[in-house]
Amino acid sequence: MNLLAGKTALITGASRGIGKAIAIKFASEGANIAFSDLNHDENMSQTEQELLAMGVKAKGYASNAASYEDSENLINQVVEEFGTIDILVNNAGITRDNLLMRMQEKDWDMVLTVNLKSAFNLTKAVQRVMMKQRSGSIINMSSVVGVSGNAGQSNYAASKAGMIGFTKSIAQELGSRNIRCNAIAPGFIETEMTHKLADEVREEWIKSIPLKRSGKPEDVANTAVYLASDLSSYVSGQVINVCGGMNT
Repeated sequence: MNLLAGKTALITGASRGIGKAIAIKFASEGANIAFSDLNHDENMSQTEQELLAMGVKAKGYASNAASYEDSENLINQVVEEFGTIDILVNNAGITRDNLLMRMQEKDWDMVLTVNLKSAFNLTKAVQRVMMKQRSGSIINMSSVVGVSGNAGQSNYAASKAGMIGFTKSIAQELGSRNIRCNAIAPGFIETEMTHKLADEVREEWIKSIPLKRSGKPEDVANTAVYLASDLSSYVSGQVINVCGGMNT
C-alpha cells in the first residue's frame, strides 16, 4: 500500500525483536530506514542487508540511546545521510527483573536510564527537525505493565509508566506544530526476552490473555504503521494496547 512512501523513519533498538519487525514493516510500506542499536554487530549487519534487499535506503548506526550526546550525534548523522526524519520510534529497552527487596540500585538506575531517558534524549534531539518541517510522528514503546504493574518488575513498570506520561506531555507540547506523539503498550509478545521464561511462566501468562495466545512482533509493527502513517493523522497523545485483551 506504500503508506510510508517518501518518509524516513529512525527506530532505536532495531537489530532484532520488535524493533526489527517495525523496521521491516515500515520498509514494506516504502519508508527509508535508519536504525540504531548499542553495537554494530552481526544482527545489525543482517538487518541492514534485509532492509536494503527490500529496495529502500537503510543504514544501521551504533549508538547508545541512553546517552544524551550519542543521541544528538545520531540525529545529526541521520539527517545528514537521509535529509530528514519523519518518524521516530523510541523502542530501545532492557529488563533487570527482581523483587524490590532484592533489586540493586544499579538495576533500577539502568532500566530507568535505558528505557525512559533514551526517549527524552531522542525526542529532544529530533524535535527541532520535525518542528522545522512542521510534521512528524513520534512513537514510544511502553508496555501493559506500565499500565497495570507487575510483581518483580517495579523498575521496568515504572519506566514504561513514565513513557506514557512523557508521551501525553509531548503530544500537548508539539501538537501545534503538526507533530504527533503516541505510545504502544505491547503485552506478551514472542521475543528473545520472553523465550527465556520458563514454560510454566509462559503458560500462566497465556492463560491470562483473552485471545489465549501470545502476540508476535508483527502485531506491534502493524500498529506502529498505523501510528506512523496518515491513517492516524488525528490521533495523538494516545496509548494503544497490543495485548490480546490482557489489559482490558
